[in-house]
Amino acid sequence: MAEHVEGRPRAPQINAVTPGDVVAALKSGIADFRRAPMFGLFFGGIYAAGGLAILFFLYQIEKPWLIFPIAIGFPLIGPFVAVGLYEVSRRLAAGQPLEWRGVLSVVLQQRERELSWMAFVVLFVFWVWLYQIRLLTAIFLGFKSMSSIPAFLEVVTGSGEGFAFLAVGTVIGGLLALVLFSTTVIAIPLLMEREYDFVTAIITSVTTVMRNPVAMLGFGLAVTILAIAAMIPVFLGLLVVLPVLGHATWHLYRKAIA
Repeated sequence: MAEHVEGRPRAPQINAVTPGDVVAALKSGIADFRRAPMFGLFFGGIYAAGGLAILFFLYQIEKPWLIFPIAIGFPLIGPFVAVGLYEVSRRLAAGQPLEWRGVLSVVLQQRERELSWMAFVVLFVFWVWLYQIRLLTAIFLGFKSMSSIPAFLEVVTGSGEGFAFLAVGTVIGGLLALVLFSTTVIAIPLLMEREYDFVTAIITSVTTVMRNPVAMLGFGLAVTILAIAAMIPVFLGLLVVLPVLGHATWHLYRKAIA
């Protein structure tokens, strides 16, 4: 737990993180998933089910093409969904028993702790992502017909406006993803494990990324690529990829924070 100075928790000490630590964290993530597959499939299943529900809703409102920008932004909420996976990894490392009641109670307890504020941060950034997609669609593709997924692909790959839409959207999306990754990658597991205010946790997370840019941004890139690839088979790849990345994030956090 954090040391206290004059009644307030001292900011946690940040360690150096190397690319080798990132590789080790990913290997540990795979190992934790193999040790507790049912927990991983449960939390990964919740995430995958959310993606399928969004896809069904978009078909109902006859805007299935929106699944592409939503799917790209969908991993942004992954760190918050993975809280249960962090607890599983913590228990495995501490040699504590894995019990459904205990793990789920930790997840539910976050409603009354500082971690609940991070939900607003995550959802706000996701909302900004969806809003800017609507804005860019109106600016670049406002008069294009996109009643289906093939029509959307034809528009964005077969016209100058479509390429501009992809280019600008990629830049803006990348910046939003960088902001959210930097503010949550350490903050969420830190708030789950220790008693800090969410502002201190965010500052600690951003500082960790700034002090270890190569390793941390490399991890963020790996997370993005794996998460997007996992969504290609109708979100079903998230059943495995999300828990592995969730466990890996916990191990990277434990390496980064003393």
